[in-house]
Amino acid sequence: MASKVAAVLSCALLVVAAAGYYTPPGPAATCGLKVGYYHDRCPQAEAIVQRVVGDAVRRNPGVGAGLIRMLFHDCFVEGCDASVLLDPTPANPQPEKLGAPNNPSLRGFEVIDAAKTALELACPGVVSCADTIAFAARDASSFLGGVDFDMPAGRLDGRVSIASRTLDFLPAPTFNLSALVGSFAAKGLGVEDMVVLSGAHTVGRSHCSSFVPDRLAVPSDMSPSLAASLRGQCPASPSSGNDPTVAQDAVTPDALDSQYYRNVLAHRVLFTSDAALLTSPATARMVSDNANIPGWWEDRFKKAMVRMASVEVKTGNQGEVRRNCRAVN
Repeated sequence: MASKVAAVLSCALLVVAAAGYYTPPGPAATCGLKVGYYHDRCPQAEAIVQRVVGDAVRRNPGVGAGLIRMLFHDCFVEGCDASVLLDPTPANPQPEKLGAPNNPSLRGFEVIDAAKTALELACPGVVSCADTIAFAARDASSFLGGVDFDMPAGRLDGRVSIASRTLDFLPAPTFNLSALVGSFAAKGLGVEDMVVLSGAHTVGRSHCSSFVPDRLAVPSDMSPSLAASLRGQCPASPSSGNDPTVAQDAVTPDALDSQYYRNVLAHRVLFTSDAALLTSPATARMVSDNANIPGWWEDRFKKAMVRMASVEVKTGNQGEVRRNCRAVN
């Protein structure tokens, strides 16, 4: 297993202190990626993506949450290489987008399609789909919460996409703290990255099946009033034909902000993985800081997003620039 982890960490260096949790020191390593990468070959690239994302988020803020989640789900499986966008084919009938963590909950594919179409009209064959996802997640963060940051670029698109690998690498909503830490460490990300990126649960919606029945069972640490509200919205046994969605943050459901951490402290969160952040003194302190210090979480979220968007980036002959994000060239 150790050799497998070492092999996949082509960009993100894994360093775990023996006696404690690892937080990457200093500036985020970006694996050779560069801010302004398209300045010479396609100077309007980032503006094009920003326009398309802005139009989509204004129509439906939930799409913005989906785009942020898409970057996470792309980068944790095969690295940040747009493998999550590939459609099924006769040769590969089960790509990542059909994996259980993505289907049917992952959204925003049509936004990436629209952005890529506009990019191909402006600069054919130049801007990768992987960079398009990264720009879109950055722009969604801005439109939903005014969280603005530069996103380095230069990623290539991968050619491998396997549904079963989503279960191997994406942390489940039922994970405890140890499993969460291990999942992020396997991608070279530290505990603070995990806590900070969990804050994206302040936007978007969740299917009831992601937290029923384990979080609504008795006893539970969930706020009784939230549990009662959720029981009124969710069937006792969600199924593919009856699996409603609920807001992940009932207080500010369409705003990317630090409310999530106040919800964690108040035991008003949906997932076991959310509640797990209070199960160690170190992560509970991070939750408290993010909840109570103005600007603390936003500053760390920007850096964590860049670190995550640098995981296992493909270079050289490892990838390509797809003409159509749904199919390899």
